[in-house]
Amino acid sequence: MKTELSARAARRLDRRDAAAARSPWLRPLSVTGLAVLTLFLAMAVLAPLLAPYDPAAQEAAKLLPPSAEHWFGTDQLGRDVFSRVVHGARLSLPVALLLVAVACAAGTLLGALGGYLGGWVEGLIMRSADLVFAFPGIILAMAVVAALGPDLVNAVLAVVVVSWPSYARVVRSLILGMREENYVQASRLLGASSLRTLWVDVRPGIVGPTVVLAALDVGNAVLTLSGLSFLGLGARPPAAEWGSMVAAGAQYFDKWWLGLFPGLAILLVVLASNFIGDTVRDVLDPRSARRGRA
Repeated sequence: MKTELSARAARRLDRRDAAAARSPWLRPLSVTGLAVLTLFLAMAVLAPLLAPYDPAAQEAAKLLPPSAEHWFGTDQLGRDVFSRVVHGARLSLPVALLLVAVACAAGTLLGALGGYLGGWVEGLIMRSADLVFAFPGIILAMAVVAALGPDLVNAVLAVVVVSWPSYARVVRSLILGMREENYVQASRLLGASSLRTLWVDVRPGIVGPTVVLAALDVGNAVLTLSGLSFLGLGARPPAAEWGSMVAAGAQYFDKWWLGLFPGLAILLVVLASNFIGDTVRDVLDPRSARRGRA
C-alpha cells in the first residue's frame, strides 16, 4: 500500500515538474514577478486616479504617521506619501525601461561592429568598454552626472554610459563565434554587405542573449537611478521619485514611514525584474533551464 502511494506521489511530482518545464512562466517566482511588475505598471498608468492627493500639494499637517486619511503618512512638507509613491512609479519605471533600451541598442550596435569588422574598430570599442569597466559603475555614473549637472536627463545619460559595455562584450563574443560559420561566409561570398550580413544572418543568433541581459538589467537600472537620486544627482524637487524620498526619510530616523514605503517600492520592483529576467533566460536558453531543473 505504501509503495503504491509513493508511486502515485512520484507521478504527481513528475507531472508538476513536466508542467513547469513546459511553461517557465507558471513557476511561482515567475508569477510573482509578473504580478508585482504588472501592479506597478498599472500604478504608473493610473496614478492620477489612484492617488488621493496631489503629490506636490503641501496641504496636510507635517510628519503625520500612517492613518485612514493618509495611508502612508505625510512627509516633512505636509505632502501625502502614498500619493508620492504612486506618482513615483510614473517616473522610475518608464525612465528605467528607456535607459535599458538605449544602452541595449548602443551596446549591441557597437559590439556587433567590433566583433564583425575586427581590427582597429574592435580594438577601439573594446578598449573603451574596458575603460568603463575599470571604475565602479555607481562611482562613474556620479562623476558623469557631476560633470554634466544634477538632473534626471543627465542621470539617465550617466547610467547609459556605464551600462552599454556589458551588451557590447556579450554581442562581440557571440559574433566572434558566428562570423566563421558557413552561412555567414556564404552570405559574404554572395556579395552581401557587412550591414546586411549582420542584420539578416547574425542578428537572430544574438537577439536571445541580448534580451535576457536587458531583462535582468531593468532592476539594476531602477536601483542605480534611485541611488543617484538618493545622493541628490537625479530627479530634482518637487518631483516624486523613490530615491529622493528615501533620502528625505534618512533625515528623520524616528519617522519610519518616510523612507520605508518608497524603499519597499524599489525593493519590490527590483525583485520582480530579477524574477522575470530569470524566466526570460530559461525561456530563451533551454540549457540554463535544464541546469536549473537538475
